[in-house]
Amino acid sequence: MIDALRLHLDQSQKVLITTHKSPDGDAIGSVVSWYFLLKNLGKEAHILIPDRPADFLLPFLKDVDYSIFDQGFTRDISSFDTLYCLDYNGASRVGKDMESFVLDFPATKVMIDHHPHPQDFCHITISRPDVCSTAQLIFECIEEMGLLHAIDEAVGNGIYLGMLTDTGSFRFPSVKAKTHEVLAHLLKIGVNHVNIHEAIYDVNTVSRLQLRGYAIAEKLELFPGLPLGMISLTLEELHRFHYQKGDTEGLVNVILSIEGISIAAFFVEHEDGIKISFRSKGNYFVNDFSNKHFMGGGHQYAAGGFSNDSLGVTIDRFRSLVGELTQVK
Repeated sequence: MIDALRLHLDQSQKVLITTHKSPDGDAIGSVVSWYFLLKNLGKEAHILIPDRPADFLLPFLKDVDYSIFDQGFTRDISSFDTLYCLDYNGASRVGKDMESFVLDFPATKVMIDHHPHPQDFCHITISRPDVCSTAQLIFECIEEMGLLHAIDEAVGNGIYLGMLTDTGSFRFPSVKAKTHEVLAHLLKIGVNHVNIHEAIYDVNTVSRLQLRGYAIAEKLELFPGLPLGMISLTLEELHRFHYQKGDTEGLVNVILSIEGISIAAFFVEHEDGIKISFRSKGNYFVNDFSNKHFMGGGHQYAAGGFSNDSLGVTIDRFRSLVGELTQVK
C-alpha cells in the first residue's frame, strides 16, 4: 500500500485532510504534519475538522488553512482529488453530521490510521495498529516513500505533538524502539520538544484545576476487591467549574495511576449524551468491552465509548458489567 500511496501522492494536486470528532493531540498533530508535508511537496491542501478542538490544541492550527465542519463548510468539494482520513478507522468516527460527507465524497479516499479493525471505506488504507500513534505512522509512511527530506520543523512539530499525547508522554506499552528513533530524528531537524510539552501540559486555568481537584477528591470511586476505579461528572458539575473543552483531558489516567488500580473508567455528561473513557494496563484490556457495551472501541489499553442513556442509567449498567471488565485476559 505504500507504493499505492506514493503513486497517488505524486498524481494528486488538491487535497482535503480530515480527522475524527473531538480531535485529540494525535488527530491534530496528524493533520497538521500531513498538511505541511503536502505543502512542502507543492500540493494545495485544506484541513477539515468535525468540531472545535480543545483550546490548548488551537495554537497548533494557527498557520494552516482549516475549517470546522459544524461551523459551516463552503468549499467546492468537486475541486479536491483526494480525501485523507487520518487517525480514524471508520466514517462514523467523524460524527453523525459529517459521516455522509465522508462516505459520499467524490474523490479518492486514503486512510492512515493506527486503530484496530479498520472499516473498508477508503481506496487506499494504511493501517498499523502496532504503531503507537497515527503521527508516528505518518513519519513511517514518509520515510518508506523516500520523502524524509520533506520533513521540516513544521511537519515535525505535528508528528511530535501526536506521539507525545497518544503515548502518555512516551510511557504506554505502545512505545517501541522505533518511537525513540523517530524522536531522535525530529530533535535533529529542530523540533523544540520543550515548547510543545509546555503548550499541552502547562496551560491550566484556576477553574480547570478546581474541577480536576473536585473530581479526584469528591467523585473518585474505587471498587473493593477489584483493580478498578471510576470518576463521573454531571453537566451541572461541569458548569459549576466553568468547564471548557479539554479541562478533563487526562483525568482517566490519574485514576489509573493509583497503586493497585489496573482499570480506569471516566464518565462525563454532555448535552448530547455520556462520553466515556476507559484505560487499563497489565493483563486487562478495554477495547472489546467498550465496543460490546458502549458503542465504542480503540486500543487494548485505551478506548472510548458513548451512551445515549442518562448518566445514572449508564453507570448502573457499567456496575452490572464490572465482573466482565475485570477478567484477566
